[in-house]
Amino acid sequence: MIYLDNAATTKPSLRAVERAQIYVTEKFYNPSALYKEGFALQSELKKARSVLLNKVADESAFEVIFTSCGTEADNQAVFSFARRGNAVTTEGEHSAVLAAFHELKIRGVVEPRYAPLLKDGKVDVEKLLTLVDDKTSLVSVMQVNNEIGAINDVNAIAKEVKKKNPRVIFHVDGIQAYGKIPFRLAKEIDLYSISAHKIGGLKGVGALIKRKSLVLPAYIIGGGQEGGRRSGTENTFGIMQFSYAVEEKFATLKADFERLREYREILWDGLDKEVYIRLSPLDGTPYILTVSAVGLRGAVLQQMADDKGVLIGTGSACSSNNKLRYSKVVLGCGYDEKTADGVLRISFSKETTEEEIQTAIAVLNEIGRDLKKRMK
Repeated sequence: MIYLDNAATTKPSLRAVERAQIYVTEKFYNPSALYKEGFALQSELKKARSVLLNKVADESAFEVIFTSCGTEADNQAVFSFARRGNAVTTEGEHSAVLAAFHELKIRGVVEPRYAPLLKDGKVDVEKLLTLVDDKTSLVSVMQVNNEIGAINDVNAIAKEVKKKNPRVIFHVDGIQAYGKIPFRLAKEIDLYSISAHKIGGLKGVGALIKRKSLVLPAYIIGGGQEGGRRSGTENTFGIMQFSYAVEEKFATLKADFERLREYREILWDGLDKEVYIRLSPLDGTPYILTVSAVGLRGAVLQQMADDKGVLIGTGSACSSNNKLRYSKVVLGCGYDEKTADGVLRISFSKETTEEEIQTAIAVLNEIGRDLKKRMK
């Protein structure tokens, strides 16, 4: 089996799992316990926070709040700060943000505003800025689009937003960027969401990186964990495994970036242009190549590829639960329904090999040509 749906989830790093195993077999104590074994775990969690944070931000300015997943981190950011006036996001966001904005509208809390996308999947920054005014409480922009792979320059966007309204809280969904593309958080960014299972960590662990000076209200109340901002006994095993996976991923980040960019182009160059068109931009993340077999069903091709041992996606795995036939992101880029219906998302990890890419080329060409013949 060749797994090329890594934007949905990645295989957990077994080395990181083995290193963290001690937190299941021996150091299984509650970190909130007052005896020394429990208290010692707080120090180890502090080290894990430092590992996650220092890869992308200044520890003197930012801190980490652990969550159960990236969706929770996104939700906490949106519901905590979109509390008055209007809130601005983009039409290309993950459902964790878009659904939260929709809920705010239903509750009548704020007026949600949506910036359109450009053809390449990036947000139209000029139009986004026109939506920001003196009543805007929150702006949320995804760093790497999870369906197309387009990269938004969130540092530059945050800077321009703050020029218009310095009081705006600026949130970034960094879930497809963290551990994959080189960057550092600018001082204009207030909140940044990440997820463990996108980079070799385990499902059930995420984090919200926040500016220390920002007062974050409690999102889940109860035992007062995470400084009172997110109650619930810490998942020590998952958090420590996440930190070990982060160490591994960032150690080869730049080399992986260059290698996978080459693999992405090898894959595209090898695909039959009579069957597929490219949707992912050249300057997008090297971890995602999104194409469309225009006039064919992407879901059918996905199953045909699966039958031949190649696992690929058709868009956001989370959005598939909503039973939407057409990707809002692809339509938002200006493509028609025939194009949106034929979308395939091939996404890589640091474990992806060139041999797997060559096999994927052969399989995708075979099934694409076969289905096209049958559709005539």
